[in-house]
Amino acid sequence: MKTARVRIDPTKPESLAQGRIDAARVDATSEAALARQRAADDAEAMQEAAKFARRVRKRLSLSQAQFAECIGVPLDTIRNWEQGKRRPTGAAKALLKVLDKAPEVALAALH
Repeated sequence: MKTARVRIDPTKPESLAQGRIDAARVDATSEAALARQRAADDAEAMQEAAKFARRVRKRLSLSQAQFAECIGVPLDTIRNWEQGKRRPTGAAKALLKVLDKAPEVALAALH
């Protein structure tokens, strides 16, 4: 495979690679449309987090109550995660990732 060196000079716009966007369409996008897209993206991320939390719990074959007790959080927190009302952040998110990747080790450390 051949390597091609390309020199980009930010002061010369013609040296910048052309992207795959329609600049006119981007410029015509309203703030309201951006806000709607942001809200849709946030809702999708919330549902993905809910699916992940549910998958981790089910993979461990635990009820919501058992899972809540196991990781030391209120049952309502687990329900909110799995219903997409809230999403795990910080240490809770890290714990879910560890439980997903190395459940035996994580469960042994929690007990």
